Amino acid sequence: MPTKPKPQPRSAVAEHRRRLRSRGLQRVEVQVRGEDAPLVRAVAAALADPERAAAARALLRGRFAPAPTRSLKDLLASAPLDGVELDRSRDTGRAVDL
Repeated sequence: MPTKPKPQPRSAVAEHRRRLRSRGLQRVEVQVRGEDAPLVRAVAAALADPERAAAARALLRGRFAPAPTRSLKDLLASAPLDGVELDRSRDTGRAVDL
């Protein structure tokens, strides 16, 4: 009877990343200019700090969040109506024998 191979031990890096995921953290890699790297690190540190996270998140969302999409109804409601004829013709069309 063949024996099962022993499972390979996880590398220290893989184990560390697994623990981070279990805490709800996610690894993100970005490419930025060298002069911006300290700024990006500071933003990441602020988001990871429980005391500063809410304020940092609100500030970033206020500045960089995509604008909310507007529905067609909202778009039409905000359209200017100056010079637009809104009265419909009451003509019922031509008489047709069926």
